[in-house]
Amino acid sequence: MPRRLIKIVKGNVMRFGFMESFRNPVRWRRPWAPFYQEILDQIARNEELGYDNVWLTEHHFTEDGYNPSITTAATAIAIRTERIRIGSFVMLLPFQHPVLVAEEVTNVDVFSNGRFELGVGQGYVINEFETLCVNRKERGARMREGIEIVERILNEDNVTVEGKFTQVKNATICPKPIQSPLPIWIGARGPRAIKFAAEHGYHLMATLGPDPVPLYQETLAASGRDPAQFKVAQLRMTYCADSDDQAWEESQEHLFHILDFYQGVLSEAADIEGDDQILTVEKPEDLRDSPVAEHLLVGSPTTVAEKFDHFLSGFDCTDFIMETQMPGVEPGKANYSFELFAKEVMPKFRDA
Repeated sequence: MPRRLIKIVKGNVMRFGFMESFRNPVRWRRPWAPFYQEILDQIARNEELGYDNVWLTEHHFTEDGYNPSITTAATAIAIRTERIRIGSFVMLLPFQHPVLVAEEVTNVDVFSNGRFELGVGQGYVINEFETLCVNRKERGARMREGIEIVERILNEDNVTVEGKFTQVKNATICPKPIQSPLPIWIGARGPRAIKFAAEHGYHLMATLGPDPVPLYQETLAASGRDPAQFKVAQLRMTYCADSDDQAWEESQEHLFHILDFYQGVLSEAADIEGDDQILTVEKPEDLRDSPVAEHLLVGSPTTVAEKFDHFLSGFDCTDFIMETQMPGVEPGKANYSFELFAKEVMPKFRDA
């Protein structure tokens, strides 16, 4: 199998991270407090295994308790760890006051001694906007205005803003972040958001869909920025076990839960063509032979390494993010999957 390393940032090797959503579905429900502690233990263990980043994600009002508070979880992780970087993939900025976001992000950066990375997005789930009484048509404008205010508050004193959605008068926060500047990412699927990230000098977060890197790098260059200085993260569902059969048996129900959730909310949102066709099967056991399986890195370490190499042939990234602790997966099984990936897959791709 050929070894390939994508280097977009000069002098850097690929970073490997993982997603934690703290989802605990009714079907596999575990007591909440012990479950949270198991996830914190998992993160600390993954730090020892050599993972570079843990990424936290946000949604609201779900039956499986999808983590609604990124900075709270990030602070808990900061206290339990020493090296691993902590990021948001993504914080839903239209629901937040930008000044309070800057203060909370600063606290996490201080607690972690400069290990936080802020990723933001505009959101898409209709129910969230309706329940929080936020006009969904304003989400893009709210995010764009909000992140510019956050960035100013993090780096400047006496900030005054007369925005469409937020007004601030002579705002100075104390303390300031340990990092200067603190890394900022934009989660983007459509061309407008991709261009916005590049034009404003933010790193890029991507999920399923066409590779956004060509448009992102083209826009960076057109904006007078060196594309080699910016990071791109790509997210994929990943699960390793001793054999392909075992990996699919242990993960297929949980993969189906994820895909069913996203197809439901994305279909209702109808933002991008094809979002109503993510899940093309009716039963979890049919996933393995479905078209979506091409995008799922599931199998033995050998199979996952082959799939990862194939993934890298079509997608550029500096940061690979694994969703392995899927909703309902027993944390002990996910721990073994993380260990297999770290010991048998990651070394093949980390170094040139």
